[in-house]
Amino acid sequence: MFAAAGKITDMNDMTEHRTSVLFICLGNICRSPLAEGVFRNALAERGLEDAFEIDSAGLGDWHVGQPPDPRSIAVAERHGIDISGQVCRQVCPQDFVRFDLVFGMDRENVRRLRLLAPEEASARIHLFLHYALGRPEDVPDPFFEGEESFLAVYRMIREASEALAARLADRVGSVRSNGQASSIT
Repeated sequence: MFAAAGKITDMNDMTEHRTSVLFICLGNICRSPLAEGVFRNALAERGLEDAFEIDSAGLGDWHVGQPPDPRSIAVAERHGIDISGQVCRQVCPQDFVRFDLVFGMDRENVRRLRLLAPEEASARIHLFLHYALGRPEDVPDPFFEGEESFLAVYRMIREASEALAARLADRVGSVRSNGQASSIT
């Protein structure tokens, strides 16, 4: 099973544990629901959707209970991904226990998440593009921008999601094939 630090401690329980990934942005209306949908799609393309639990949330409560921004829904739909059924929610204390990996879409998200999280969860919080691609860059908030900004954000998220899915798929495959585990943080 995964211990609090995200390490497998009982290989017999590996098939029961799903690696959990949470995407966070400011309001859970543009970037994080798009990242949730795109990453879910990248895993499905690899046949790994059942090995992961994926969710998204926002730091603020402005959009709780609402669907994602129509522009995020539209850009996802143009690429064959349906995020219209997602419901915006606010990050909560239990998220820092429940999720193995917590990705902030920008540096300010990461800073605020680290202030909210208990100290022992800090190692699970990462800047999305930095963790996935090795680039310490923000995914910019397209909320006050036009359609082209949403498309640019989609492309960034797609590239990072593909890299993250490949990285985590290698670890899942390694654990399944040889019983060896490594930390996912």
